[in-house]
Amino acid sequence: MSVQGDSAGPGAGGYAKRVSAGAEAEAWMDAGPTGAGAGLERPDLLVSGKTRLSRIEKLQIAFIRKSFDPGSLDRSLRWGQRYVGSSWIHYFTRHLRHVHGVERLPELSPDRSFILVSNHRSFFDLYVVTAELVRRGLPHRILFPVRANFFYDTPLGFLVNGVMSFFAMYPPIFRDRSKLVLNVDSIGELVWMLRRGGCFAGMHPEGMRNLTDDPYTFLPAQPGIGRVIHEARVSVLPVFINGLINQLGRQVASNFDGSGRPIVVVFGAPIDFGNLYQQRSSPRVHRAIAERTLEAIAELGHEERAIRSGMT
Repeated sequence: MSVQGDSAGPGAGGYAKRVSAGAEAEAWMDAGPTGAGAGLERPDLLVSGKTRLSRIEKLQIAFIRKSFDPGSLDRSLRWGQRYVGSSWIHYFTRHLRHVHGVERLPELSPDRSFILVSNHRSFFDLYVVTAELVRRGLPHRILFPVRANFFYDTPLGFLVNGVMSFFAMYPPIFRDRSKLVLNVDSIGELVWMLRRGGCFAGMHPEGMRNLTDDPYTFLPAQPGIGRVIHEARVSVLPVFINGLINQLGRQVASNFDGSGRPIVVVFGAPIDFGNLYQQRSSPRVHRAIAERTLEAIAELGHEERAIRSGMT
């Protein structure tokens, strides 16, 4: 499973093939079930984790789960996401950030759900990418599946989640062996929210930060994201980002003192998964879907390399 931050762990064909996503495949996705989880029963981590979750984990899950229900809390968090979160990210990266490929994105209709898949070099990859989309009008609440340790089992994690993302870091993915069984419901919750509509989820097919020296090589694709995509049946948007570092203070300072590397973001068209959606759910199909997402990201990486080489 791919998550924001260091992960807890839940394609083929060229770029021209993805651009031609195919009217049949697009219509098939659009005709899929929508609204209220599209007939699925919503998993409840508070029930399945009654004897496994700590008190603080239960309180945080209950609050953040509730925040996605329509109402004043949801509206307040959307306002913060749009006018506070995206603004400060824009301000602190504006001298370094270069964005390409936005014209390839479909209309981000508020009643539809989308999955954004990105390479993972920095803690801040998805923050920068989604902030750019929010500034361009993305109306959705955003989800970043995140490791449960720290973000859900400490008060500081709750504070960081609220301040940094307006509680986008949800649902939790568990590393503790005694809680691994709960990840079935965590993935189920993510799928339920995507099928309900109006959800924008950011995920990393690699499953953890790639700490190698070469930003154009990738860790193996993790099948968990393939399972989410296969079950959710929503448009999947690839993006490649390069240039961020992992030290927040240094990253911010480099935006103003001229020492920072260019942050280049390249968006791609929705990924065409061919006949994989029609195949029965299985580990083999999940892995093939995950690998296809990483191939799409890699192709955008080739574009980014060419763009970067042309910078003075």
